[in-house]
Amino acid sequence: MQHFASDNYAGICPEALNYLIECNSSGHEAAYGDDTWTQKVCDRIRNLFETDCEVFFVFNGTAANSLALASLCQPYQSVICHELAHIETDECGGPEFFSNGSKLLVARGENGKLTPDAIEQIVTRRSDIHFPKPRAVSLTQATEVGTIYSVEEVRAIAAIAKRRHLAVHMDGARFANAVATLGVHPSEITWRAGVDVLCFGGTKNGLPVGEAVVFFDRKMAEDFAYRVKQAGQLASKMRFISSPWLGLLENDVWLRNARHANAMARLLRDRIVDIPGVSLMFEPQANAVFANLPIAAANALRGKGWKFYDFIGAGGCRLMCAWDTTPETVESFASALRELCTATA
Repeated sequence: MQHFASDNYAGICPEALNYLIECNSSGHEAAYGDDTWTQKVCDRIRNLFETDCEVFFVFNGTAANSLALASLCQPYQSVICHELAHIETDECGGPEFFSNGSKLLVARGENGKLTPDAIEQIVTRRSDIHFPKPRAVSLTQATEVGTIYSVEEVRAIAAIAKRRHLAVHMDGARFANAVATLGVHPSEITWRAGVDVLCFGGTKNGLPVGEAVVFFDRKMAEDFAYRVKQAGQLASKMRFISSPWLGLLENDVWLRNARHANAMARLLRDRIVDIPGVSLMFEPQANAVFANLPIAAANALRGKGWKFYDFIGAGGCRLMCAWDTTPETVESFASALRELCTATA
């Protein structure tokens, strides 16, 4: 039974699994990232973004975000993010911990997005020594409510950030879904728009484990390898984290997977939007549908075995689609929801 609780529920996509198996069959390789597989993947990522970026691999998104932000900030500095950002709501203080104290300064914004004005207000709020000096801006792409920053929005935020001497970090746990929706080259929404470092998510897009931390500003990556090691994120058999990336990157499988997940979210939206008692909270732009469901219907669905989360930040229910979500799963869930809501209407 497929579920809508998280895109982490999905397994490994065949292309990624094939490379993992091939890597395992290739014999001995150097450890700690000095293997041929990791070097090949790093070069593929550089080709993908069309720039000579620095690439590192860690086990998960919390480590990717926390270590990337720690590399940008001194302990007395701060990171500006949206109040619903994953680094604020779901990383157990990781960014503050790994930076030895850098504070997150949160701002509100419609549809889960930061705005240049919100950033400016925080930066200019105070400049005295008693306030943690802003040093970075963090964008979540796609956002925690399933919306997407346009190229123009990222450029506008990066412009105010540069003017205020702030680095720009992008939490790209679902970066693939954003690129698939925007239909732009990945460089256009990252370094060409002013992003300094991207945490490029692979786990939610068909990988078994592992995220890539991509520094477009190579100076910011100085000593980052030491941070990875100290944090317990340096895999001794790095090739088993890096090699599955080849399966995603070849023939744009990463975009194919994301497009499918996005399409399933749109289908789910279309199937439930007119059900009595159901209301959409945000218009789906990536692979998530956020909706207010009648409490009795939601409880009954869970009683039937369906798994989905109540959303921490904005309330309602979060329904996530994955690279392997089938139309039949969507239709089955929507049919069950419609039956329950119609019976109680």
